[in-house]
Amino acid sequence: MSVPDRADFVVVGGGTTGCVVAARLSEDPAAQVLLLEAGSGYRSTVDLPGVLDDPYLLPVGPASEHTWTYPVELTPSRRATVSRGRTLGGSGAVNGAYFARATRTDFDLWPDSWSYEKVLPYFRKSETDHDFGGPYHGDNGPIPVRRRQLDDMHPFSSRFHDAALAAGFPEDADKNAPDSNGVGPVPLNISDHRRISTAVGYLLPAMGRRNLTVDVGVTVLRIVFSGTRAVGVDVLDGTALRRIRGRHIVVCSGAVATPLLLLTSGVGSADQLVAHDVPVVVDLPGVGQGFVDHPEVLLPYRYSVPEALRPQTPVLEMALNDADLEIRPYTASFTDLVPGIPQMDHGIGVVLMAPRSRGTVELDPKAPGGSPRIRYNYVDSAHDRRVLRRGIQIAEDLLETIAKTGMIRRPEIEYSDEWIESRLGTSLHMSGSCVMGSEFDPDAVVNDRCSVLGVEALSIVDTSIMPVIPTRGPHATAVMLAERASELVRDAARA
Repeated sequence: MSVPDRADFVVVGGGTTGCVVAARLSEDPAAQVLLLEAGSGYRSTVDLPGVLDDPYLLPVGPASEHTWTYPVELTPSRRATVSRGRTLGGSGAVNGAYFARATRTDFDLWPDSWSYEKVLPYFRKSETDHDFGGPYHGDNGPIPVRRRQLDDMHPFSSRFHDAALAAGFPEDADKNAPDSNGVGPVPLNISDHRRISTAVGYLLPAMGRRNLTVDVGVTVLRIVFSGTRAVGVDVLDGTALRRIRGRHIVVCSGAVATPLLLLTSGVGSADQLVAHDVPVVVDLPGVGQGFVDHPEVLLPYRYSVPEALRPQTPVLEMALNDADLEIRPYTASFTDLVPGIPQMDHGIGVVLMAPRSRGTVELDPKAPGGSPRIRYNYVDSAHDRRVLRRGIQIAEDLLETIAKTGMIRRPEIEYSDEWIESRLGTSLHMSGSCVMGSEFDPDAVVNDRCSVLGVEALSIVDTSIMPVIPTRGPHATAVMLAERASELVRDAARA
């Protein structure tokens, strides 16, 4: 399909939020909407690749054709790679279908216009919850939400649940309740053993609209400005360079690619742009600065008897949330879940959900293919190191309780600082690389209407604008964000 030369709304990125934004904006038949996705695509569930349909696999390894892979620095001495979705549906099309919301308290640190009471209608609008009703849950939204029943869970999940209750943690039957805390089943966007990403739930049902065009395999190189007004994008379409005009540009490229696109387009710290010979459109020092992710340490165990991989078991059915920690009893080794990665033990994840350490995404002229330099600065904060050790102790105690049942064996480990750093990973939940705030906030990149400060006709709608990272995985909150932002973007374009 050829790329149109112009549209009312040009949506850059067909990931989790981009699919929602394109679908919602195209509900107005008078608005021409163009969605551009650099990765793969499909026009029906019949065409959906099997690994994207299967919620019991994580196609994020080195062999995956559906992800971008970036080299990163987790700490100054620990290098790694991270994967982000490169297909319609984005990272939500390749993840473990975890669909828990940010809590009421999380929104205390958002602008007042994004209080829990203000965003709740959009959480409800996004979902059909098959387990809970009432004022906190939706019953007619595009994303189905279900929780596994305890009797149907993997034995390790149910043993973990029992061990956590025995340790005094509260039962948490509904992790999408506003004040969720404790141990309970994880809300999942799975229906009939299929992962329901926003591409499947939102975009595919809208594909027949005459005013919506979806193009894949199209790389947006930069945003085009006339003065400080965004007027289009330059794209690489196959081998051809083209310019597409837009009345309003909406960037939904994710917490890595969005700041990178802004920087290469001249929006960011003037000092950084000048140093890289990029003409400055607007000086916004916060672009790419201060992002947050959920650091994770995997504690290993082995089954006392061989444990067969259960082909229809979600990777995470149960979780324990305790203040700023999440303990995750994964149901299988990541060797079994992620094609192409080396052999790993089974593990239980200890995750810091409200870290204080902050990272940066910056231009890097030495990186191949224009990749950014991504530095997480994990456990840079003494607070983070202390809380992570508390989580390791909680997980150790729970594993010891489970080991007494004879189900698992534990290796003898001394949890030194060196061991912890060697096992340090990331939950791939990057947020806050282009944060939302007021025009008087020197770190803010967008205002509370998702409009980029200092320019016109340019919005950002993805996890990069979250003022704080949710104390749950960000997927459900990102969908809510896109639901509400679609209305704000439509109103801004009409102004």
